[in-house]
Amino acid sequence: MNDSPGWATPGSSPSDGERPETPGEQPQPPTQPADAPKWSAEQPPPGQWQSPAPGQDPPPAQQGGGWGGHPPQPPRYGGQYGYPGGPGQWGQPPAAKPGVIPLRPLGLGEILDGAVATMRAHWRSVLPITLVVATVVQVLTLLAQKFLMENLALSSDRGPVTPSELLGNLGGNLPVNAAVQLLDLAGGIIVTAMLTMIFSRAVLGQHSSVSEAWRDARPQLLRLIGLTLLLILGSVLLGVVLIVPVAFTGNPGLIALAVLLCLGLFTWLWIKFSLASSALMLERGTVLKSLARSSKLVSRAWWRILGITLLTAIITVIFAMIIILPLQMIGFTVFGEGLSAMRDPLAQTAWGPLILTSIGGIIAQAVVLPIQSGVTVLLYVDQRIRREGLDLELARAAGVENYGG
Repeated sequence: MNDSPGWATPGSSPSDGERPETPGEQPQPPTQPADAPKWSAEQPPPGQWQSPAPGQDPPPAQQGGGWGGHPPQPPRYGGQYGYPGGPGQWGQPPAAKPGVIPLRPLGLGEILDGAVATMRAHWRSVLPITLVVATVVQVLTLLAQKFLMENLALSSDRGPVTPSELLGNLGGNLPVNAAVQLLDLAGGIIVTAMLTMIFSRAVLGQHSSVSEAWRDARPQLLRLIGLTLLLILGSVLLGVVLIVPVAFTGNPGLIALAVLLCLGLFTWLWIKFSLASSALMLERGTVLKSLARSSKLVSRAWWRILGITLLTAIITVIFAMIIILPLQMIGFTVFGEGLSAMRDPLAQTAWGPLILTSIGGIIAQAVVLPIQSGVTVLLYVDQRIRREGLDLELARAAGVENYGG
């Protein structure tokens, strides 16, 4: 692994299989390590094994020679993660933590805490990226909603809406909504690319400036765009293949079944390839290799990654709504005709509600995007630690001494 945030693609992981035996090779009996404890030939009589009281020196017979005449042992480095633990200690010694996470398999709380800790410790790099991207996206979205959707909105004061008016309104809104989604997608790609580099350095305890993050992310940016578009195209084709043919039958039961099947497959593929962006940016491979890496890392951990991803999405959506809804309500109350105007599509295109809603969106995205990106990167790191022993590579890159010796 390099000391830079880009991590080299690993070889076969320990879980890929054990070392095959050579034909004709005889299994070797286990040998005793050279540093194994040597028991003293002179043992104390029965009933005289004692441990010194707290604060009391060992008996003279044991001084300099270890307990019960044992030779003194040097500090032992071992355990599951290779960190020192003295004799008589219970439990796993604490893992090294050069950066925002300990170098061992992570729990849910440690993944979320690592994402938040990176925002706090590296806010000078994280906030400028998210604020600039969120501001550009929200301003363009505001202009699109104001000037493109104002003529398409149907006011509730006009009376009943005819089906033709409704279809025309939906057809006119479709390009606007597609443009807004593309803006969000483009902003999300840039933020994901740059924040991935910042989080990868934060794991090693290293700081990264905005210029350094852009320099590291730029070579892979086009591939990240291609990966994102490929995933979107695959999702659209999945819906077309499963739902459109059944829709022509007019059978509500078959249509509902097709929709459920489509949602299930979409969720399975979404989680299966959820780590592809991190693999693409940090291993600097191709689009297809990143998809294969994500599929391998997610295998046998699909439900766990699904739960963490859904929980993160719920937390971020609730946080965004807490910020956006009050500002939106203030906009309708101060600049509109009260909260009842929230049901009027035409009132939603007024300047006051749009501006306050956009301000809330900027604040929410500045916090939500780093958390989402951070959880994805840390899930990728966690899976590689569990499957491939990446903690050894990270410790070496972070300069941790005597790791796993």
